[in-house]
Amino acid sequence: MASELVEITHVQEFSAAHRLVSAALSEAENRELYGPCFTDHGHNYVLEVTVRGQLDERTGMVMDLNRLSRLIVERIIERVDHRHLNHDVPFLAGTITTAENVAVAFWRELAAPIAAHGCRLHRVRLRESRMNLVDYFGPPNA
Repeated sequence: MASELVEITHVQEFSAAHRLVSAALSEAENRELYGPCFTDHGHNYVLEVTVRGQLDERTGMVMDLNRLSRLIVERIIERVDHRHLNHDVPFLAGTITTAENVAVAFWRELAAPIAAHGCRLHRVRLRESRMNLVDYFGPPNA
């Protein structure tokens, strides 16, 4: 059974405000590119974190889902929920807070702590709305 490769996913929700703005663009260019997202607005996000690993023969688990949940809450949710992503979240400082960039930043916050549990972070999915989501599978050659 230990040779079985399994993926587990934990889901959390959070609400946050943000504003899409690039320092490399003029105000007119930002307004044209980002449209209504150039102004402060918010989303009810859904974060899915998928971990891949071998089944542990002793426990029958890839990773304890309660431990994964606590890690996600501590490393991400407590730091972003009901916050303004552009102003209140140090690990997003200087980031254009597109869903793509936020998903990459979340990966960076989670990959090492998950690896410390003998697993590999496989996917971060960030759903910004019912119609828009981002999947990030980590850096190339990781």
